[in-house]
Amino acid sequence: MHRVFSFVLGFALMLAPSLTFAQSTSSGIEGRQQELQNQLDALENQITAQQQVLDSTKNQRQTLQTQINAFNAEIKKTQLQIQAINLTITKLNDNIGAHNKTLAELSARLVAEKESLAQILRQTQIIDDYSVVSVALGSQSVSDFFSDLDAFTSIKRELSNSFTQIEKTSSSTEAEKEALQERLAEQEQLRTIAQLARQQVQAQEREKQQLLKETKGIEANFQKLITTNQKTAAQIRAELFSLRDSAAIPFGTALAYAKAAEKATGTRAAVTLGVLKQETNLGQNLGTGSWRVDMSPTRDQPVFVYITQALGLDPDKMPVSKRPSYGWGGAMGPGQFIPSTWVCYGGFVNVNTNGCAPSGAGNPFWQGPWVYVESKDRVRKLLGSSSPSNPWNAQTAIMATAMLMADNGADAQTPQAERLAALRYFAGWVGAKNRAYAFYGDGVMGFAATFQRTIDQLGG
Repeated sequence: MHRVFSFVLGFALMLAPSLTFAQSTSSGIEGRQQELQNQLDALENQITAQQQVLDSTKNQRQTLQTQINAFNAEIKKTQLQIQAINLTITKLNDNIGAHNKTLAELSARLVAEKESLAQILRQTQIIDDYSVVSVALGSQSVSDFFSDLDAFTSIKRELSNSFTQIEKTSSSTEAEKEALQERLAEQEQLRTIAQLARQQVQAQEREKQQLLKETKGIEANFQKLITTNQKTAAQIRAELFSLRDSAAIPFGTALAYAKAAEKATGTRAAVTLGVLKQETNLGQNLGTGSWRVDMSPTRDQPVFVYITQALGLDPDKMPVSKRPSYGWGGAMGPGQFIPSTWVCYGGFVNVNTNGCAPSGAGNPFWQGPWVYVESKDRVRKLLGSSSPSNPWNAQTAIMATAMLMADNGADAQTPQAERLAALRYFAGWVGAKNRAYAFYGDGVMGFAATFQRTIDQLGG
C-alpha cells in the first residue's frame, strides 16, 4: 500500500507545472529597442531644430523667401515626424512579438497545468476510494501507515497548489492579452497619423510649387499676390467649414458657435476649430462606418441604441467612424465622441448605478438600462437648449468639443496646455505622452494659428 501512495505522489509531483518563461524581452531585443530609441531621440532633436526655424519665420516680415523657408521647414519637420512614427511602429512590432511569445508560453503553461490538475484529480479519486482503516490494514508497519497518510495529505495539498497556480496563470494570460491589444491599437493609430502626415507633406509641396509658379521667384510678384488674395470679411464668413460626418456650415456660423463655447468653457475658439478641422481630415482618410459593424458590441452598441432612441433618431441611418484594421470605431459626429463617452456629456445615466462611466469594455454596466436625465446633460446646460444634446448637430458638437478640450486642460490657454489637451483628445491621457503622436497635436495648433489670424482679421 505504501508503494502505491508513493507512486501516486511522485506521479502528481512530476506533472505539476514546471514550465518557466521570461516576462521581459531578451537581451538581444532590449539592445535593438535601445538602438531604435537612440534613433528616435536624434530625430526629436532634428524636429526641434526645424520647429525653431518655423518660429523664427513667424517673427520676420512676410516675404517670398521667408514663406519658402517656412514651407521647407514645415515639410522637413513633417518628414522627420513620419520617420519617428515609423520607428515607433518598428519598436511596437518588436514589443508585439515579445507579447505574442509570452502569451504563447503562458498558454502552453496553462495547458500543462490543467493536464497536471486532471492527473491529480484522477489519482485523488483513487485515493478517496480507500479508507483510513484500509490504509492501516494494508500497511506492513506503523511507520508505513503514517507515511501513507503523509502521502495522502501531500497529494491533497498539491491539488490545492495546482488550483492556485492555474488561477495565477489565467490572470497573467488575460493581462498579457490586454497589453497586446493595447499595443496593436496604438500601432493602428500611428499608421493613421503617418498617412495623414504623408498627405500633408504632399499638400505643402504642391502649395510651395504653386507659389513659385505664380510669383516666378520675384518678390514684387509675391507682394502683389498677397494683396490680390486678401479676402473680405463677408467672403471669409461665407466660406464653408467642413465637419466630420455632418453637413458643412458657413465659417461665420462655426466661428459664432466656437466663440460661444469659448465663453462657456474657456477653450479658445481657434483651438476648438483646429480640433474639428483635424478630425475632419482624419475622417476623410478613414471613411464612415456602421454601428452594427464598426462599434464595440459590449461597450458602445447598447449605449448607442439608447442615445439614438432618446434623440428620436434611426441608429441605422446615423454615420459613425469606420472601424480600423484593429480596435473599434463608432465615434459620433464632428467631435468624434464614442457613445460610452457621450453619455457623460449628454445626460445619460445607468439606472442600476446612477452613473455614466465605468472602466472596461466588457463591463455589464454598459448593457443598461439607461435613461436620459436633463439635469445631467452638461452640453444642453451650456447651450441653454430645450432638447437633448445631439452629437451630430454642429452647434452641439462644437460646444462638446470645447468642453472636452477644457476638461483636458485647454482652458489654461497656453500653447503647451492646448497642444497637450489636443493630444489627450486623440490618444487619451496616457497616450498623450507618446511623442509619436506629436503630428496630431502640432496639426491642431497649426490650424488654430491660422484660425486665430482669421478671427483677428474679423475683429476678434
